[in-house]
Amino acid sequence: MSALPTQVTLVDVGPRDGLQNEKQPVATEHKAQLVEMLQQAGLRNIEVTSFVSPKWVPQMGDNEAVMAAITRHPGVRYSVLTPNMKGLEAALPTKPAEIVVFGAASEAFSQKNINCSVAESIERFAPVVAAAHAAGLKVRGALSCAVGCPYEGDIHPDKVERVVQLMKDIGVDHMGVADTIGVGTPRRIQAAMERALKHYPLHEVSGHFHDTYGQALSNIYACLEMGIHHFDASVAGLGGCPYAKGATGNVATEDVVFMLNGLGIDTGIDIDKLVDAGAFISNVLGRPPVSRVGRALLAKRAS
Repeated sequence: MSALPTQVTLVDVGPRDGLQNEKQPVATEHKAQLVEMLQQAGLRNIEVTSFVSPKWVPQMGDNEAVMAAITRHPGVRYSVLTPNMKGLEAALPTKPAEIVVFGAASEAFSQKNINCSVAESIERFAPVVAAAHAAGLKVRGALSCAVGCPYEGDIHPDKVERVVQLMKDIGVDHMGVADTIGVGTPRRIQAAMERALKHYPLHEVSGHFHDTYGQALSNIYACLEMGIHHFDASVAGLGGCPYAKGATGNVATEDVVFMLNGLGIDTGIDIDKLVDAGAFISNVLGRPPVSRVGRALLAKRAS
């Protein structure tokens, strides 16, 4: 246990990565309330929205309104996803603290998801990264399908390293390695992470794990064993992937915090307030939280 990190940083991606996959758009006021409740719970890194075409992602069509509606707390980093220069230009006036660009280790997924090759996606990101840096913003990269793809199957770590290197070459500051369809297991995740760590320092590598096959917490533990201490998670287990049939949401933030608490690892997050946030957004969506911890603690309160 002594080799595990003593502190972990969690980025809650529920307001963006989670809600963008809902069939019906969530009201702006509810999105802003969710962000507020996450802050009250102690989250200091929140992925708020994305600046993409509402034609493709109508659930994020109120991006400017959401950024205007949130109450900004000192010390909280608000990130937004911007896939191209048009998105960045729209995002900058809303004053995000960080932007996110996303690529894929799979050529087929890149074509299906953003309608271009991996190389072309990097070419699109290059001016975005430069302009974001010029505006004083950090750039976080998200690498989708790092261990498996719904179209190509298993992804070799060589493909991961290729895109990691391309992202590094254009100046991306942080590399998030994502198991988009949740097929990863601990050793496969460690193999992908090792490739990212060849090009980025430990504190600039993170994991983003979907829980389709119930492996997300195991994969996070495998990363902790490597010293990785930065992870994405989604309150109430919100989300999915429209390009990967059966893919569930990102691992629930409540479940991750419960595990980390049990390991004596500090997150700065109040799990009871976090469960409140998950219950709130789940009620808005008209369904129970996906989070097992959320459901268990809510049931305990009601007993």
